[in-house]
Amino acid sequence: MDSILDISRVMEYLPHRYPFLLVDRVLSAEPGEKITALKNVTINEPFFSGHFPGMPVMPGVLIIEAMAQAGGILAFLSNPEREPGSIIYFTGMDRVRFRRPVVPGDQIMLELTMGRQRSSAIMMDGRALVEGVLAAEARLMAIWSKE
Repeated sequence: MDSILDISRVMEYLPHRYPFLLVDRVLSAEPGEKITALKNVTINEPFFSGHFPGMPVMPGVLIIEAMAQAGGILAFLSNPEREPGSIIYFTGMDRVRFRRPVVPGDQIMLELTMGRQRSSAIMMDGRALVEGVLAAEARLMAIWSKE
């Protein structure tokens, strides 16, 4: 599995760091169109100690956050005039559905497709798949920081 952005390049685009960086690698991207990124889910994730003891399940909100982070990278790649280090804020989500649990050992493929862009606002459709099976989906909204 080749990547177009390894973890060090991912960190150039996202301000997140451990334990909140939820994208390990970008596998493919077509600026203005779509991105496919990877999140490896391991038992070492700090949230598993409490969600749930004896039956570890990745919280759904973190799956959506992983989608939003992949979408943030797509936004930067689609808007090269934005400098890495600029901030894009996740502002909303619609049509959220969770289809299957994500557990340690899973690899989440994050697929985001660019929707409308108006001035500083962006809309994307996201899917999280594990072994080709849909785990979650959502429509995500974001906005560029004015700073």
